[in-house]
Amino acid sequence: MKFLFTRRAALSLIAGAAALLSNQMAAAEAWAPTKAVRIIVPIVGGTNDVVARLVQPKLQQALGQPVIVENRGGAGGNIGANEVAKAAPDGHALLVGFNGPIAINTTLFSKLPYDPVKDLTPITLAVTSPQFLAVHPSVPVNNVKEFVALAKTKKLAYASVSMGSASHLTMEMLKSAAGVDITHVPYKGSGPAVVDLVGGQVDAAFLVPGNISGFVKDGKVKVIASTGAKRFPSMPDVPTMIEQGYPDFVAVSWIGFLAPGGTPKPIIDRYNTEITKILRSPEVREQLEKMEFEVVAGSPDQFAGWIKTEIPRWGKVIKATGAKAD
Repeated sequence: MKFLFTRRAALSLIAGAAALLSNQMAAAEAWAPTKAVRIIVPIVGGTNDVVARLVQPKLQQALGQPVIVENRGGAGGNIGANEVAKAAPDGHALLVGFNGPIAINTTLFSKLPYDPVKDLTPITLAVTSPQFLAVHPSVPVNNVKEFVALAKTKKLAYASVSMGSASHLTMEMLKSAAGVDITHVPYKGSGPAVVDLVGGQVDAAFLVPGNISGFVKDGKVKVIASTGAKRFPSMPDVPTMIEQGYPDFVAVSWIGFLAPGGTPKPIIDRYNTEITKILRSPEVREQLEKMEFEVVAGSPDQFAGWIKTEIPRWGKVIKATGAKAD
């Protein structure tokens, strides 16, 4: 009888757990938007926009309401992030966040109109990617040592996709480590930054592969280093910053989805379920991996923990380099 009771109790516990999980899943799927959903991309063009537009059609199909991607660039991503932070927490406004407005700008700017931790609710960290150090073909360098030596004898300028972006602070890291001064030219998005790099208006930039790989293959830009812990599979001949004499020089760009602060858990859970499913789908994953992105598609708690780690990590870089919003 004791064995029978134990077995029955175990079966009861299993059934209860299954019922609870089923109820949680049903609750997550019970919420649905009642009007169009806006996905705000706080930068013009580039990989952030690509990620948003890869998710948009499948999310629209899953939700049964129009999903519209809107670009709100400016102020290092602060304008778009603030728009979502101030939006009603009802599930009808989402943010495609990245390093700048979510983790970096807290330290880089003397004052933000929003608190990225309190005023935005994480849904999922979508993708991460190291960067390439790219230079215009007219710049007579083939590695970081030559680049640094040239910067000590000639005035160079570098582009960034926006003030406070990873592409901005990664170059500031190099400037500080190498003891060189290179003029910063911030842009409103990767599109115009890449155009000017290809056109020779600026000499160099740190950019994610998705923004620059096509131009490298065409010979319009050359890459001399990557910022990952290991080399990119697509360009195995390009050595890392670590290999070129800069120990621990690893700088990762990332993109994730967030909602306004205070958004109810059932809404966050529904979005997490749908967006992670889309990111992991074979066709979307394939396109992201072609751009050298690592698909993360994790939980809201995992993304929240990532943000809380990233804020002091980049804050340390900002304080060490003396970088500031100007």
